[in-house]
Amino acid sequence: MATTTETYRILWVDDEIDALTSHIRFLEQKGMSVLGVMSGDDALDAIQREVFDLVLLDEMMPGKDGLTTLEEMKELQPHLPVVMVTKSEEESLMEQAIGQKIDDYVVKPVVPSQILSVIKRRLQSKKIIGSSSMQRYVTELNRFNQRLFGPVEMADWYEAARLVAQWNLDLDDSNDAGLIETHETTQKTWNGEFTKFVTSQYPKWLSGRNRPVMSPDVVAEYVVPPLKQKKSVLFLVIDCMRLDQWMLIEPLLAEFFQIERSYYCSILPTATPFARNAIFAGLWPDEIHDAYPDNYAELNEGSLNRMEDRLLQDNLSRHGVRLDRPVKYEKIFSNREGDELAKRIADYYEQPMTAFVFNFLDILAHGRSTNVILKEIAGTDAAFRALMKTWFTHSPLFRILKSYAQRDVTVVVTSDHGAILCRRGTMAHGRKSTSTNLRYKYGDNLKGDKDDAILVKKPGAWRLPMFSLATTYLIAKEDFYFVYPNNYNEMVRQFQNSFQHGGISLEEMIVPVAVLRGK
Repeated sequence: MATTTETYRILWVDDEIDALTSHIRFLEQKGMSVLGVMSGDDALDAIQREVFDLVLLDEMMPGKDGLTTLEEMKELQPHLPVVMVTKSEEESLMEQAIGQKIDDYVVKPVVPSQILSVIKRRLQSKKIIGSSSMQRYVTELNRFNQRLFGPVEMADWYEAARLVAQWNLDLDDSNDAGLIETHETTQKTWNGEFTKFVTSQYPKWLSGRNRPVMSPDVVAEYVVPPLKQKKSVLFLVIDCMRLDQWMLIEPLLAEFFQIERSYYCSILPTATPFARNAIFAGLWPDEIHDAYPDNYAELNEGSLNRMEDRLLQDNLSRHGVRLDRPVKYEKIFSNREGDELAKRIADYYEQPMTAFVFNFLDILAHGRSTNVILKEIAGTDAAFRALMKTWFTHSPLFRILKSYAQRDVTVVVTSDHGAILCRRGTMAHGRKSTSTNLRYKYGDNLKGDKDDAILVKKPGAWRLPMFSLATTYLIAKEDFYFVYPNNYNEMVRQFQNSFQHGGISLEEMIVPVAVLRGK
């Protein structure tokens, strides 16, 4: 009796096919339909007459041998899976077969269970993986949900962010609508719980009580130690890079580096003028405002990161780092600028401390909101990740990093914050001078829905600068973005399902930081 729910049509090509009758009968008992032929020419005729799910192809046959048959078969049916059945595992033979795109191979003498296994592996793998994935997902989901019933610490949320990111990657190629929907619901639920956690704990962290590593601590935690050990350091900040995006490109770099990945918590707002300045300065935003008033002379996002090199140099000095040469700092906005940097990268190899900021991802995320074609290409989280990987694989940044793998340099890679796909609009009320950001706002006497955003009435308590006596901040929760009452429909049309940052979410606040050392 058949034990599978699907019938697969198998073509078995072997000049001794009559000796395989028991094997064929075994497969048919498992619900498969098998056609046996004795030559390569018969096989080529068969695939032109009928539709097959998989071919078992003998490598050694008189007349037209297996490799020749394989080559002609792939010309006729390029996507037809072919499993080579061979008497030899000789390396040159297998390289030749693999070069002609065999999908798998088995070595004679074969047994029926071996053939069944390879067929299942090639044809049922997605179904089997899907079933086991659901079981594994439910297990991990339940395990973390149990933690939510007790006291939760930041380490637990690091694990939650890692699980969400890993499942994002695992499900990118999945057609399991039920599992994808379950995952999206999980993300929404966990972000709601994470928002409650941050709202209750953040003010305590700012007073110095049991806080996790945060933006002002990154340089001291990861950059200063190797410098004090007289090791050269490349400090790389990829603006707006999420944990799942890093986990997507990490395997590409693992070929060249030993990688130690950890996490830190971005400060609020999770936006460049605050979070990235805090990284470079090693200070809270209110301290930066007081110590470097020129940095906030113009209150727009594009002008608030004009002195990162100075902030970094002063930060290192406060930690007692004395370099024999000044820090080399470059900010890259485009691939053209990146190509120029890659051409002269040898000029940086001997520097004791180099810092690069790559802004491409942030530009891509913001550009997606206004560019119709880009929004179509990267319409989902999965598509945006794929676009990021494509960019990185062909980017000057990847070339630069690979070149550093040959050097005795400690490479520290991180981001200043992530981004979240915003799905829900919420009203924000303020004056015309209010900042235009969609996930956070600062201005005089702001108002918003307390269920959707945090209103910071006393910026000093949140270590945020005051630009006037009435400065307040609105920080969006979960996947909300701010809209104005007088322009509601237009803003929803433009920014619904756009990637934004500045608020509270796992995707924005839990940031990867990796230390890379060349192999």
